[in-house]
Amino acid sequence: MTSLSIIGVGRIGGEIAFLSSYLGIIDELILYDNQKPLLDAQVKDLKNGIVDIKITTDTTAIRDSDICIFTAGIARNPSIKTRTDLLEANVLVADTCSQFLSRFEGILITVVNPVDVMNYYMAKKNELDPKRCIGFGGQLDTARFALELNERELNSECWVLGEHGDHQVPIFSNLNEDVPIPIRENILEKLRLTSMDIIKGKGGTVFGPVSYIIDLICLIVNDAVTIVPCSGILNGEYGIDNCSIGVPLKVGWDGILAIEEWHLDEWEKKKFDESAKFLQKLCKNAIIKLG
Repeated sequence: MTSLSIIGVGRIGGEIAFLSSYLGIIDELILYDNQKPLLDAQVKDLKNGIVDIKITTDTTAIRDSDICIFTAGIARNPSIKTRTDLLEANVLVADTCSQFLSRFEGILITVVNPVDVMNYYMAKKNELDPKRCIGFGGQLDTARFALELNERELNSECWVLGEHGDHQVPIFSNLNEDVPIPIRENILEKLRLTSMDIIKGKGGTVFGPVSYIIDLICLIVNDAVTIVPCSGILNGEYGIDNCSIGVPLKVGWDGILAIEEWHLDEWEKKKFDESAKFLQKLCKNAIIKLG
C-alpha cells in the first residue's frame, strides 16, 4: 500500500492528486493546503471521481507517507521574470509547512520554485536524508530540449542538467553530430524562454510538469532503478557541494541510489560550474534564514 502526501493542492498539486489516484499508482492520499475552501473543494471533487481510494486531510499522516510532494508556494506569473525571484516568499511557505515533515522518512519531491534551492532548504530545515530529497525540473527541461532538437532534425538522447532555470545546461556532447557553440547558445536561450511563453498564454504550466512528476512517482513506486535528470544535493560529486543541482540521478524506492558523474565537454563544464556557483550562493542565503 503506497501513500502519497501533497502539500499544496492548487493547479499542480491538484492534478498530481487526481492522476496518481486515477491511474492507480497510489492507494492513499494525504492532502494539505492553507486555503481551506480550496482544500475542501479538491477533496470533494476527487471523491466524486475516485471512489475507491482513501483521502484524508489529517496532516499528522504526512510524516508517515511513502512519498511527499511539496508544491506549496507562489507560482510564476508573467510579472515574475525568473524562478529565483520567488525564493524569499517561498522560503517562508517552506518554514510553515516544515512542521508536517518532522521525523519524515519517506521520499520528498520538491516542485515549488526555485526548486534546486528549495530542495536543499527543505532537506536542511527538516534534517532529512539528502538521498531521500529530489528536486523536480530536469525531466521537463529535457523534454523541451528534445522538442527543440527535433525541430532542427538533431534527433538523439537528450539531457538537461544544472539549475531548473536560466542556468540550465543542455548536454550536446552525446549527440550524434557536433553542434557549434553559437547554435548551442541559441538553443539555450530558447529553452530559457519556453515556460514564460506558456505562462503568458494560460497563466502557468500544468500538463508538462505534472506528466513528468507522475513519471517520477511511478519510477519510485515501481523501484525502477532508472537514471533521470533531477536535482540532488551534491557532496563532492562534480567537485561541487553545498547545493542541490540537476544531475543524472539513479532513483528507486529508496530515493537517490547513486549520482552519476558524466564527462562534460568544455562548454558544458563551464556552464555547469556557473550554474553551481549561482545555486551555492542562493542556497547559502536561504540557509542563513534558518538562523
